[in-house]
Amino acid sequence: MAVKNVAAPFSHYQEPSLSASHVPVDWRDNGVKVIKSDQLDSNTAQTPGMNRAAAINKARVGAQKIWAGTVRIDPNAKTGAHHHGELESVIYVLSGKARMRWGEHLEFTAEADAGDFIFIPPFVPHQEINARTDEPLECILMRSDSEAVVVNLDIDAVETPQQVYWVDPIHKHPQDHSRDHGHAHDHADAGDRDPDAPT
Repeated sequence: MAVKNVAAPFSHYQEPSLSASHVPVDWRDNGVKVIKSDQLDSNTAQTPGMNRAAAINKARVGAQKIWAGTVRIDPNAKTGAHHHGELESVIYVLSGKARMRWGEHLEFTAEADAGDFIFIPPFVPHQEINARTDEPLECILMRSDSEAVVVNLDIDAVETPQQVYWVDPIHKHPQDHSRDHGHAHDHADAGDRDPDAPT
C-alpha cells in the first residue's frame, strides 16, 4: 500500500506565534523542554508497592493533555489495586517482567516483557506485579491528562486469575505458536514467580 506524505498545517502550534498584540512568542522559554533523569519528581500520587516519579506534567512543564514518568517495583513485589479514573494509561516495560491483573476481583492476568507496551483503559481496576524475584521492574508510564489521578481500591481478589492472551488474525495463541515450532510445553523463566502463588 502506497503511503503519501502530506504537508499538514501547523494549526495548533503555528497560531500562537503571534499574540493578539502581534508580540512574538518567546520560544526559548515556551518551547522544547528536556527533563534529565536526575530531575524526576516523586511528589506525585502513589500506590502502595510501587514508586512513581513524574517527568512531564502541568506543574513541571506546562503540559495540558499528558502526564509521563517512571515506575519502579521491587523484585517479587506487587502494588495495591487501583484505577486512574477517566484517564487512559500506557506502560512501556524498560526492564524486568510485568504481570498485570485486572477486573472487579482482579480475575484476569497477562504478562509483559521488556520492550512490550501495556494499555489500561479508563476506570479499569488493576494491579501491577513484578514477576521476577531477582531484578526490579522498571517502566515508563504515560497518561492522557496532565494531572495524576490515582484511586486506590480495596478489592477481594480471586486466588487464581484467568490468563488472557491477545489473540486475533495476526496474533496467535501461545499454544498454537508452540505447536507450530514443535514445542509441546512452555517453560517459565527461572526468575519468574507469582507473588500470589502458594509456597
